[in-house]
Amino acid sequence: MDEKDIMSRIHELVEEEHKLREGTEHTDEQRARMQELEAHLDQAWDLLRQRRAKRQYDEDPDEAEVRPESTVESYLQ
Repeated sequence: MDEKDIMSRIHELVEEEHKLREGTEHTDEQRARMQELEAHLDQAWDLLRQRRAKRQYDEDPDEAEVRPESTVESYLQ
């Protein structure tokens, strides 16, 4: 997955998240999906940062891998 694909995926996830957050009442399923989207967004942003860092240091950006949710969720914002 290249950076263009990752950015496209990020935009899709953000759009879905915004749609789910509209309104005031949310079902348990909607809340669960929002948490899932947040985790996927964290993973996508992390993958994008990895690729950019590898490119910056003359490494192969294709070696970047999606890290587990448990790893990216513990990063400080």
